[in-house]
Amino acid sequence: MKNELSRRGNYSDYDFFEDAMRDFFPSFYGKRGDGHKYMRTDIKENDKDYEMEIELPGMDKKDINIDLSDGYLTISAGKSDKEENKHNYIRRERSFSCSRSYYVGDVKKEDVKAKYDNGILSITIPKDEPKASSNSKIDIE
Repeated sequence: MKNELSRRGNYSDYDFFEDAMRDFFPSFYGKRGDGHKYMRTDIKENDKDYEMEIELPGMDKKDINIDLSDGYLTISAGKSDKEENKHNYIRRERSFSCSRSYYVGDVKKEDVKAKYDNGILSITIPKDEPKASSNSKIDIE
């Protein structure tokens, strides 16, 4: 039955039971519109850095904000039509906003590079330099 309701209306992203449970238990499932469904992210590790690729289709560069604070990289995106009162719309569904945070550690803002092209936000974050310990032995008191 769950699969039948999930496929109803040809909405591949729609899940009736997940939607219902989110309404009954918001603290467990997270609030509606938390962005995880929409900001799909691939993270790749290289020798010197991490590369993130985040899907944000239909956005303009001016619609995307990236903030680095307390070790968290927060990406938020929003798009709305400011002229919605000038037309006789019955229903508007193309307004959109989402936000997602990633823990990246102690990174300088100047070292993070971002580029947006063809609906993909690419972010490069340098790795922390491993701190070599001169002595690994621990003395016992």
